[in-house]
Amino acid sequence: MATTILLPIDLSSPASWVKPMAEAQKMLLGGGALHVVSVLPDFGMSMVGTFFKAGFEQTALHQFGEALRKWVAQNVPGSIDVHPHVLHGNIYDEILRAADELDVDVIVMAAHRPEAKDYLLGPNVARVVRHAKQSVYVVRD
Repeated sequence: MATTILLPIDLSSPASWVKPMAEAQKMLLGGGALHVVSVLPDFGMSMVGTFFKAGFEQTALHQFGEALRKWVAQNVPGSIDVHPHVLHGNIYDEILRAADELDVDVIVMAAHRPEAKDYLLGPNVARVVRHAKQSVYVVRD
């Protein structure tokens, strides 16, 4: 049975994708598709957006997409059916929305060792685990 995997990555942090990518590759040995997503956070409050020049958001999304395509070319073997996706908004909300829209079987995510602040604020991984309709495979660093 072919598996469809959603792999959220943080392009600025290699530690966030090395182990999850290896686990995703193992899961895809029998075939399937890999949807690699990276989320560009939104500006939040509208007044924050006024600090940036006109068109900044579209330029940033384009550059982010180019960086993701480059990452995929360098880090995903050619034998894997891979689909890169740039998402824009709240990180955990966008991951959950993509998982539903892409009808994935499993979400593979990295998680660092928790600190005290993580228990108070709730990291993105914890929110995805709590709210995802799919199985979530958390890979510790």
